[in-house]
Amino acid sequence: MTADIPLGDRLDDDDYPAYTMGRAAAMLGTTPGFLRAIGEAKLITPLRSEGGHRRYSRYQLRIAARARELVDQGTPIEAACRIVILEDQLEEAQRINAEYRRAADEASDRSASHPAPPSA
Repeated sequence: MTADIPLGDRLDDDDYPAYTMGRAAAMLGTTPGFLRAIGEAKLITPLRSEGGHRRYSRYQLRIAARARELVDQGTPIEAACRIVILEDQLEEAQRINAEYRRAADEASDRSASHPAPPSA
């Protein structure tokens, strides 16, 4: 799978599927059934090991932890998954918007420091 990538790089990768279902459930303080349920709700899609076992990344565990918070507060699991998906989409949209603003500000600064020559 990723044997050609050094172990240190894989462990630093938020998307590297380092955790088994049992370990992920223990870290989240939940059950494997909860992880299966949020997988069925399409919140996260774990990768599979060569033996077919589910493997989770740190990023997926953060997403699952947020869903668990909502479920613990009484939100139905399907609604919790939808909320987390929308929160993730909003965060990504805000990140992209900030990048566009930064690029526009830089372009504006460049044009202000180099005014166009007057027309003849």
